[in-house]
Amino acid sequence: MGWSFPIGVFMGTVLRVHVTFLLLLAWIGGSAWFVGGPQAALESVLFILLLFACVVLHEFGHVIAARRYGVQTPDITLLPIGGVARLERIPEKPSQEFVVAIAGPLVNVVIAIVLLALLGGILPPESMELDNPGASLIARLAGANIFLVLFNLIPAFPMDGGRMLRAILAQWLGYARGTRIAATVGQIIAFGLGFLGLFGNPLLLFIALFVYLGASSEAHAAQIKEVSRGLLARDAMVSRFETLSPASRIEDAVQKLLATSQHEFPVIDGMGRMQGLVTRDDIIRGLRERQPETSVSEIMRTGIPDVSDRQSLKTAMDLMQAHGHPAVAVHDATGRLVGIITPENMGELMMVLSEDRSGRLRGGKGAAGSSASATSDR
Repeated sequence: MGWSFPIGVFMGTVLRVHVTFLLLLAWIGGSAWFVGGPQAALESVLFILLLFACVVLHEFGHVIAARRYGVQTPDITLLPIGGVARLERIPEKPSQEFVVAIAGPLVNVVIAIVLLALLGGILPPESMELDNPGASLIARLAGANIFLVLFNLIPAFPMDGGRMLRAILAQWLGYARGTRIAATVGQIIAFGLGFLGLFGNPLLLFIALFVYLGASSEAHAAQIKEVSRGLLARDAMVSRFETLSPASRIEDAVQKLLATSQHEFPVIDGMGRMQGLVTRDDIIRGLRERQPETSVSEIMRTGIPDVSDRQSLKTAMDLMQAHGHPAVAVHDATGRLVGIITPENMGELMMVLSEDRSGRLRGGKGAAGSSASATSDR
């Protein structure tokens, strides 16, 4: 995720912090200092750090449950509104997704029980006054974990409750229809929260936007998965594209960027095998930090996933989404690059196939592309 930086690796998962989280800490600390001095600022910042420690434990609840089903979690990002654990894929069975989704709130339930035990089993009235530095720190943390449980069980994406609802619906209605219904429910809830936010609570407006965008994103991803069912990688690949060679210079890449509408340029060797990928952002960064005569091999991205042209499109999509790659390379039986798949042409494929009521294009060779015709600057 952009504007975030890693702070450590735990259980094979990178823990990242978004810069806006630091801004949140600064704002909370500054506000508390203005009201109650340095002691109040210290206590407020400490409370937020402990609260987000609970959020991290919540996210690792998802991580542990996902690994039970062979699903890895590359990273967790801390945002001002909570944490986001990025799964490499959605568990195949609805029951598995339900377990993964509920694992996070269950962690907060356990934390709340432990804190309540420390309080003697009684939750003080001020425990829900999370912004009251005069209230007991343990009581506020217990109240915050109870709030996290209730908030995450709201049946709206991207909260856990939305994924639990999708899992329940998918068990009976199928993944695609279950996602559409759950996304619609989430958008309705977002409008409700936004309406309430108009009466003086800007935080609700922010949450409403977050929920609406999350629901829309899930619906979009489910639609792509639905229309791609039964297709091969070669059906969606871009097969007419410009390429670069390892000896090409940044200025050569600039010329091709300006002369075409292409944003990703494969770097291939003399045998037609892909060595790396140069994106538009790489080219711009290269111009800013290096000389135009610099070889593109110094700015290209390596480790780009590749699939055979006869593998399923779903495999290519999973590889592209797992680590946020800008493209997936498609090779033929000889290992020669014959196409690339990008999020942009996946979106175009989705629009075409969703409007193809007759289904004549589905599964046809070259549904989104055409015969390979790559040109290389050597």
